[in-house]
Order: sequence, then structure tokens, then C-alpha cells
Amino acid sequence: MKSVEVLMHEHRLIEHGLAVLENIADRIEKGESVPTDKVAALLGFFRVFADQCHHGKEEGMLFPKLESKGIPKEGGPIGVMLIEHEEGRELQRRMREAASNLAEKANRQQFVTTAREYINLLRQHIWKEDNVLFKMAEQVLTEAEDEQLTEGFERHEREHIGKGVHERYHHLVHELEAEFGATHN
Repeated sequence: MKSVEVLMHEHRLIEHGLAVLENIADRIEKGESVPTDKVAALLGFFRVFADQCHHGKEEGMLFPKLESKGIPKEGGPIGVMLIEHEEGRELQRRMREAASNLAEKANRQQFVTTAREYINLLRQHIWKEDNVLFKMAEQVLTEAEDEQLTEGFERHEREHIGKGVHERYHHLVHELEAEFGATHN
């Protein structure tokens, strides 16, 4: 199952980003200063890589294909994933808003609270996809459909995200991990 493997591989990088976010939130909560350009870069990773790239593949290709194969959207796992994608977007928006002025105490508190909500949401979301929805996908997708999805994922990255952007975000997350001493379990 190449398409599911692609998405699960992306999940691992998102989890690394969440570990960095957790470390940043801890530092902000302790009153330590964190370079705002690094916070902005990490939030950019979540907006572009996790949402536009990864969720874009799921919403634009995988979910409609699974729905056409009989996995329900309304009242089913796909509907839950879509709701959680929207919740994640709102939490990202609130983090960006708070990060615009981390010198203000209220913004620091808002950032920390929202970051923790986002981390919990995404960790649970990833678990559900890896252990429930993707297992269903493996059951219903034919080899040809899987191949079409994988090709569609590559096209999505080229046409909507840009050449080399995926790799740049891998590099960024690993750089931030080293800088902030974040470790992913």
C-alpha cells in the first residue's frame, strides 16, 4: 500500500514537529524567550506541510476514493477526520495570532494553551488514521487505485506545494529538533 505508506511517513514528520512545538510551549510557559522567527517557521510547517500538503492529499484524493468504495463520510471515520482537520486549522490560526506578539503575557498563555490543544488533537488524529482509517483503506483499495493515489499525491506536491518544499520542511523540522532539544518518542 504505497499511498498509505506515504501518508504514514508524513505522519512521522508531523509528530517530530509536534515534539518541537511541545518543547517551545514548555519554554514559553517557563518564561524563557523563544526566537519568534523559529516559532513562525514551525507554524509555517504545520500550515503548509501538515495541512495544505498532507491534509490536502487526504481530503482531495484519499477520502473521496474511500467514500466511493463504501466507507461512509457522514457519521463515519472520514467525517470525523474532516472535522478534526477543521479544528486543527482553527487552532493553527489561534497559535499564529498569539505568536504575533509573544512579548504580551496573555498571548504567551494563549499560545501555550492552544499549542497543547493542537498537539493533543493531532496525536490522537494521527493514531486514528494510522490504526483505523488506513487499515480500512488497505482492505478496500485495489493495487491500481493505490497506484493512482500515489501518483496523485506526487502531482499534488508538484502542482500545489512546489518542487523541493517537502524536502525543505523535513530539513527545517530536524534543524528545529536539534535547536530546541526536542525528542520524539
